[in-house]
Amino acid sequence: MELQTQTPNTLRKVLLVDDDQFLLDMYAIKFNKAGYEVKTADATATGLKLIKDGYVPDVILSDIVMPGMDGLEFVATLRRDNAVPNTIIIMLTNQGSSDDIARAKKLQVDGYIVKATTIPSEVLTQVEKICASKKA
Repeated sequence: MELQTQTPNTLRKVLLVDDDQFLLDMYAIKFNKAGYEVKTADATATGLKLIKDGYVPDVILSDIVMPGMDGLEFVATLRRDNAVPNTIIIMLTNQGSSDDIARAKKLQVDGYIVKATTIPSEVLTQVEKICASKKA
């Protein structure tokens, strides 16, 4: 049995999409300290442009409530265009209603984390668990 270790090239590029600059900065610091390469986008259009320009993150964390295109429309666009077929997509939002969760599940997101009930270190832990389960 081969022992698996986390290398810098394994699930280490994260794209954070949120219109709250304070939260973007806070999560970027948390993920950077854990060894992740982090890019941030303060709008879904910015996130789409990064991806269309060739950035392929291992993980995307996106809020739902965003100006212009919301986070679920962002994910729908990524899925429709098959822009990042191997990227793990996780909603990181304060929207915890069953309707929002159902919409996200229809888009086959890999995880759903409610910000209001999760401290940043728990977000990091949950993201790593979701990534590990996707790789298994």
